[in-house]
Amino acid sequence: MVEKRGTHGLLAHVVMLLGVFIVAFPIFVAFTATTHTAQEIVQAPMPLWPGTNIYDSFHGALFGRATSAGSNAPVAHMMWVSFVTATVISIGKISISLLSAFAIVYFRFPFRKTCFWAIFITLMLPVEVRILPTYKVLSDLNMLNTYAGLTVPLIASATATFLFRQFFLTVPEELTEASRMDGASPMRFFFDVLLPLSKTSMAALFVIQFIYGWNQYLWPLLATTGEDMYPVVVGIKRMIAGGDSQNEWNVVMATAILAMLPPAIVVVGMQKWFVKGLVDTEK
Repeated sequence: MVEKRGTHGLLAHVVMLLGVFIVAFPIFVAFTATTHTAQEIVQAPMPLWPGTNIYDSFHGALFGRATSAGSNAPVAHMMWVSFVTATVISIGKISISLLSAFAIVYFRFPFRKTCFWAIFITLMLPVEVRILPTYKVLSDLNMLNTYAGLTVPLIASATATFLFRQFFLTVPEELTEASRMDGASPMRFFFDVLLPLSKTSMAALFVIQFIYGWNQYLWPLLATTGEDMYPVVVGIKRMIAGGDSQNEWNVVMATAILAMLPPAIVVVGMQKWFVKGLVDTEK
């Protein structure tokens, strides 16, 4: 039986196409800017048809070009810093959250619920609130301008701990009893039973936390003191200095396009696991 959608279906498609256009048009403009020279971009109106300067723009972005008033650090190294930072933050958050949720759910110790709520309350203390004391601690430990300084302050996650706790509470008690009867130690139960069951949740959280780590701006802006440790998001801002005529906007836009690629690849590559982790958390 064919369902007749009428004007409602047509309106839904029009709204969807309008939304796609609103989201995609700035990306198209940024890509078009990479195909023109800096002089052509600052002309009014800016050309919206692709040019022939795309290789020079991306080559200048990836390997640096000392002709701009702003930062000239190679974007290839910035993207490596961002990739390492985002990966360490993602894996660290998941690992610590898994262990803390496992301890809260399966171990009986004094003030267990108090510990959980103490972790949960840290949601009200984002990086912006504790940024000054965190900076002071890292400065005293000589961790500024290092990978540890970029990742350690962001590696704990109350949200992930809460999500894993809620998932572990849905695991049948029979699995725990069966593992105990087989003589499995707590960590054996953790690695052989809980981790395989948590794969989809871990994948979904990895995507979210990777994008979170990749898009960090405020903390890296304070924690980095040299161009060799700029993540790409900070690098884009550092490349912009002075007036329009002093910036190579084609290189800046090429950097912005490159900065979008790794998160997009992670989302597309893990889309199946990401969706499954969000809809199957009750299983």
